[in-house]
Amino acid sequence: MTPRSSIVVMKFGGTSVEDAVAIARTISIVEGRRRRGLAPVVVVSAMSKVTDALLACSAAAHAGRGDREPALEISSRLRVRHIETAARLVSGPSLTALHKAIDDHFDSLDELLRGIAAVGELTPRTSDLIVSFGERLSSLIIAAAFVEKGIAAAHVDARTIIRTDGHHGKAAPQERAIEHTLLTHVLPTIEEGVVPVMGGFIGASESGETTTLGRGGSDYTAALVGGGLHAGAIEIWTDVNGIMTTDPRIVPEALRVKTISFEEAAELAYFGAKVLHPATILPAVQKNIPVLVLNSRNPENEGTRITAIAPSCSSPFKAIAAKKKLTIIDIVASRMLLAHGFLKMVFDVFDRHQCAIDMVSTSEVSISVTVDSRESLPAICEDLAKIADVKYEAGKALICLVGEDIRGHSGIAAQVFGAISHVNIRMISQGASEINMSFMINEDDVDEAVRSLHKRFFVSPDPAIFDVEARAVTSNA
Repeated sequence: MTPRSSIVVMKFGGTSVEDAVAIARTISIVEGRRRRGLAPVVVVSAMSKVTDALLACSAAAHAGRGDREPALEISSRLRVRHIETAARLVSGPSLTALHKAIDDHFDSLDELLRGIAAVGELTPRTSDLIVSFGERLSSLIIAAAFVEKGIAAAHVDARTIIRTDGHHGKAAPQERAIEHTLLTHVLPTIEEGVVPVMGGFIGASESGETTTLGRGGSDYTAALVGGGLHAGAIEIWTDVNGIMTTDPRIVPEALRVKTISFEEAAELAYFGAKVLHPATILPAVQKNIPVLVLNSRNPENEGTRITAIAPSCSSPFKAIAAKKKLTIIDIVASRMLLAHGFLKMVFDVFDRHQCAIDMVSTSEVSISVTVDSRESLPAICEDLAKIADVKYEAGKALICLVGEDIRGHSGIAAQVFGAISHVNIRMISQGASEINMSFMINEDDVDEAVRSLHKRFFVSPDPAIFDVEARAVTSNA
């Protein structure tokens, strides 16, 4: 029987499976884990840009009002891409069978698109079904490619494993049911020495309808699988060397963070760091399973290790994240602000519109909140106007500095705002969390603020936490 600690869930993102070359690299990485005596479970995203293309298919069919050709043209291009990729990875009778399976999937997709164009209606349920084709196809091709390379592998339809509620577009996973299906259908496969290969992002409701976990949901799938199997580790394979001290596109000298806590990583993910989906952390935290963020294009790099408790750091911050395209809503009601039930009335409005709030600030006569939901903004403000005066400002951004025990560092706020004294600060938050200091600025000031903060706080980084050797190599180059 395979020890659970030897199970490693390996999630490969879209750029890690974007073409035959990338998939061959992925196979090599998985085989390397098997040579170490580990038992991999592989979770894959759709090939790069395929989900966007599928969304364009459904939009074109919906907008076509009977003119289905634009949607079918996109589908045709995707069909060719998947068939050509399969042909570079698989041969002989296996390719014949795989080719037929791919054609069957695209025939079903085309039939679905014709139906949308005919009725002129695109429901959330249908949209989920359309975008699910990306992961269904990539996992099918990759499983066949493993077998072609002599690796025992089995394709697993994620919809038979990932049980969710019926909320299409962002379904909630049912973790107990998922653990049961994993132990019943996937664990025996692992114990036979076979590599299960499944698509991320997708699941199915109790009634069998295809659902999705929302964009970035493949990370979530990996964490759910790792948690359900009580795996020894969860690996998120992407196209960067791990979590960085900030966005390298803004600060080229940004450093790789070697190790970070679950709490810190979750804060960074929520507040704009694109490497990791925020929900990924939750099932791992519950089971105390380490998460590693690794680079499929540079598999020798150690990446970033995320654990329940990270080593102490001499620097106050581990990383800086920025979240753009936010709106500040000011709610002013001088006579009602302190009245019993007023805050509940305000937050009930956001709850009704299913709009998440990033930051809250209050004064004697006003409440200010920040949101990133632009579609529902007019309706939210209309409802708020019934109980208060409302105004809003778009084009804002949130800067988030994350590190352990920020409150334990004397004068840290003065250092932060001294480093960006030239930037206008709109809101400030250092709430109940001891690991997060956030503030709002204009979007146009983000790059300058991040560069100034990085220069101030990462001039002498702790080598136990940050990859200072990489900085030295870059400086000498």
